[in-house]
Amino acid sequence: MDKDLLNALQWRYATKTFDTERLLAQEQIDRIVEAFNLTATSYGLQPVKLFVVSDKALQEELTKASWGQKQVQTASHILVFCIKTQITPEYIHDYFEREIEIRNTDPNILEPYRRNMIEVFSNYNADEVINWATNQAYLTFGNVLSFCAYEGVDACPMEGFNPEDVDRILGLEEQNLKSVLLLPIGYRSKDDFFSSLKKVRKPIEKSVKYIR
Repeated sequence: MDKDLLNALQWRYATKTFDTERLLAQEQIDRIVEAFNLTATSYGLQPVKLFVVSDKALQEELTKASWGQKQVQTASHILVFCIKTQITPEYIHDYFEREIEIRNTDPNILEPYRRNMIEVFSNYNADEVINWATNQAYLTFGNVLSFCAYEGVDACPMEGFNPEDVDRILGLEEQNLKSVLLLPIGYRSKDDFFSSLKKVRKPIEKSVKYIR
């Protein structure tokens, strides 16, 4: 496939059936995971954790939690995008310690920003933290979806699942995490009818307005 992002985005579609005989190599998974980790997030806090599921028994449970949608069952791997439900002063402290270690920044320069960030999140209620973190999950999700297309990896973006069931299956609550999105990935099946359909999109002039 031509390594051009626009061509890759034309090529991709929401894959409904994957080829169960073709599994992604670990080096492909590693590249996708790195793209996830490199995604920009608000404040750089990365409140999103990625679970990479290839255990077939767990995949079967996730299929049930997704109302039997076969893309979850047939995919090579399932990416589960989860958010932190709490942003504590300790979590913010760890972020600044990483910056000091990696960039060798003077801690005194960072201290006012650290205090301000702690104050900002101390004024957020639980719902506001979850809403903010969910927005960051969508940022990472979109980036990973595009990167998969660039790599020639098929994917199916999914909101259609029971988060409570997924949280229970993966033991997320005790980790102060909550599932937000699923992304089954792998290679499309030759029998997937949707692979031959043309994209349905608005004309650009109806979805974009230039202000000059």
